[in-house]
Amino acid sequence: MHLIETRDLCYVYPGNVRGLDRVNFIAPRNTRIAVIGANGAGKSTLFKHFNGIFQPTSGSVLIRGEPITRDTLREVRKFVGVVFQNPDDQIFSPTVEQDVAFGPLNLGLDEETVRHRVEEALRVVGIAHLRDRVPHHLSGGEKKRVAIAGIIAMEPQVLVLDEPTAGLDPHGVRDLVDFINSLARRYGMTVIFSTHDVSLVPEMADIVYVMHQGRVVASGSCREIFVQQDLLASVRLEVPVVPRLIGALREEGVQITMAYTFTEAKEAFLEAFRRKG
Repeated sequence: MHLIETRDLCYVYPGNVRGLDRVNFIAPRNTRIAVIGANGAGKSTLFKHFNGIFQPTSGSVLIRGEPITRDTLREVRKFVGVVFQNPDDQIFSPTVEQDVAFGPLNLGLDEETVRHRVEEALRVVGIAHLRDRVPHHLSGGEKKRVAIAGIIAMEPQVLVLDEPTAGLDPHGVRDLVDFINSLARRYGMTVIFSTHDVSLVPEMADIVYVMHQGRVVASGSCREIFVQQDLLASVRLEVPVVPRLIGALREEGVQITMAYTFTEAKEAFLEAFRRKG
């Protein structure tokens, strides 16, 4: 049974504007899933169906094999946590600590449990030193971490991140990538994220979904997706820089193993140099 599954999911905005068109999507356990596509592809619209913010026009959304209903909505939102692109949409308490505690308190948990969850979330996200700060005085990267901590404190099994690296400097992006990877590796959490920066995807994803005009036009591993250069160009996306470079070298006759991440590329170059030597 998949944690999340959509079947022929359609959503139409007021004015008969189609946001999603027969989207089929699955999220297995302990998996990192990237959803990529140009602006308006439907990524955010899809994400808002995962915890009942939007209701399908037709088709279905299943959480652990069961449809989302009014009676199950509270449990669904404990199970699937969504962090929006703009953290200011989710941060509103006077201090970081109070903001992170808001979700667990609304679950009706006792004070000791809430305190433990807040401590753990602040520690995991690396912002314990910010606990007494006013959230709106923080940097963009710090605000994102506060928003993520607030969701993690509710202990979801699925974390959904809409453009998590948008607006971050390179150091902030690297920190966030490492953190997202640790969630799956250390905590067994399924992480679903969207991004415009396709070069990050091989570093962060086990499965990739490509969306265009509200439809899923391709899905598979990074190796399966990023060899489809014509498809990516047709939906206004590029091949990430590492496989693009390796591919160009191979076309020039350089005998080098295909690579998709920085680590893979480093090993491929070292192997090629050893063979040449």
